[in-house]
Amino acid sequence: MTTAHGHGSARRPPRADARLNRERLIATAQDVFAEAGPEASLNEIARRAGVGPGTLYRHFPNRFALLTAVLRERIEELCGLAETLLASESADDALARWLRAFLVHARVDQGLGGAVMTEDPDALGLDCHRLILDAAAGLLARAQRRGTARPDLTADDLVRLVVGIALSTAHGTDSTQPDRLLGLVLDATYGTPLRNG
Repeated sequence: MTTAHGHGSARRPPRADARLNRERLIATAQDVFAEAGPEASLNEIARRAGVGPGTLYRHFPNRFALLTAVLRERIEELCGLAETLLASESADDALARWLRAFLVHARVDQGLGGAVMTEDPDALGLDCHRLILDAAAGLLARAQRRGTARPDLTADDLVRLVVGIALSTAHGTDSTQPDRLLGLVLDATYGTPLRNG
């Protein structure tokens, strides 16, 4: 079907200002949700993003839609970082840097992930656990090929250890503890392989 102006009826891409508003809202929501949790005020997110509540609701008709967009963005950033680090010079530094980023992600997104997955496990349209495991596996395998990371370690081991740190320190008062615990994990990553018996 063609309009009177000769243009097709295909949907036009979002205008530049609409795209910028959406990106600003997601970035601001990441900060506000990190500070106040998944029940944070949507009006506060709009205010801090410099837009009106109507603009927020045009892009995200409800809280769940915004939570889903924020979580998806964070997971894509985390996995994108892994891709970038795979090309870095030091395999050990790349793995350590990504695990630190993953720890931040796991600590910040505990409430977001729970809120989204509880309501609709398929809402993101991607397998978050698999993407994170694949990112960890690529970086770990590179360090193992270099002979620095212990060969008996798996990506699943690392992911579970980091998630464990995030969960166990979620309500702690020592802000340095998560990094110290991750340091122990990294020391073990490059330590002597365990031997059964």
